[in-house]
Amino acid sequence: MTDAASNSTPVRTTGSARPPVGPRHRNPLGNLLRGALIGVVETVPGVSGGTVALVTGIYDELIDAGHHLTLAARRLLTGPDRRAGMQEHLRAVSWVLVLPLLIGMAAAVLTVAGPVAALVEAHPQTMRSVFFGLVLGSVLVPMRLSGGSWRSPELLRFGAGVLAGLAVTSLPAAALEPGPWVIAPAAAIAVCALVLPGMSGSFILLSLGLYQPTLQAVDALDLGYIAWFGLWAVVGLVVIVRLMRHLLTRFHRGTMVVLAGVMIGALRSLWPWQDATGAVRTPGDDWPLLLVIAVLGVLAVQLLVLVESRKIAPAGPECGGPEDPPEPGSYGSQDARPGGDDPPRRGRGR
Repeated sequence: MTDAASNSTPVRTTGSARPPVGPRHRNPLGNLLRGALIGVVETVPGVSGGTVALVTGIYDELIDAGHHLTLAARRLLTGPDRRAGMQEHLRAVSWVLVLPLLIGMAAAVLTVAGPVAALVEAHPQTMRSVFFGLVLGSVLVPMRLSGGSWRSPELLRFGAGVLAGLAVTSLPAAALEPGPWVIAPAAAIAVCALVLPGMSGSFILLSLGLYQPTLQAVDALDLGYIAWFGLWAVVGLVVIVRLMRHLLTRFHRGTMVVLAGVMIGALRSLWPWQDATGAVRTPGDDWPLLLVIAVLGVLAVQLLVLVESRKIAPAGPECGGPEDPPEPGSYGSQDARPGGDDPPRRGRGR
């Protein structure tokens, strides 16, 4: 069997490119817990599973795995060399990350969807304070991954991201009837939030009036609803994964800057003091307690980031900025990338 890296083609990168590094998270139990955490937060309006993936250090690996899975499906359907092509891309997937992650996510969604929704409904201000702190602490992760030292272009991109986050989280609530052709686009759009840090799929469903019907369907194991929702979620996921993989490979620094802005703008949906319609209000008399809760959330995220950074340190250079060199032989280098579908660089011999 030929190693995937030996079949790779060179790739041209720009000055701002920051391709993801090779697989680092090889502990199945750790990945199972990461998946469970992503599954839990995806049931909470205002919190993104992509944020958890960033904080736990698996974001680039996850995007790359999704990219190769979609390419494997495409090669199987369209060729050339359908079987060999599919196997080539499947070998490039970090299965020790993907399989435990999916199991953890599914288990968490199926077991905690109902209880989490009830907790958010019973204690909305407290829960929003918790998640406000968690997301605010998470913003430091893409800021660090961007390499720091922002100048005017980065500040403009950050501002655009803030405005985008505010726009999405300020959508007026609707009450759509959950018919098949309402569920389909809603699922495709909402699943994008699984990949985009700061964007909450649950919040999008809530804005469309489909949050409660979807959670009820999951809690009641309505297989027809779940299967239709899942089908269109896969369609949306294929599109957004390919887009994000391109952006992370070619424009890693700029992408991280924009994502940091989106996360800041999206904090509007987690502001603890809101009325029944979601309109923002001024802080109430309970602000000291809720402030302490939010600060504890920030500290919890930073502790998790510290633990993750120490765990992956022996595996190679930390993915901390564009100046870190890619690992030789990984697809982060300009000499090799497994299973990529980009054209080879012209005029260069092997």
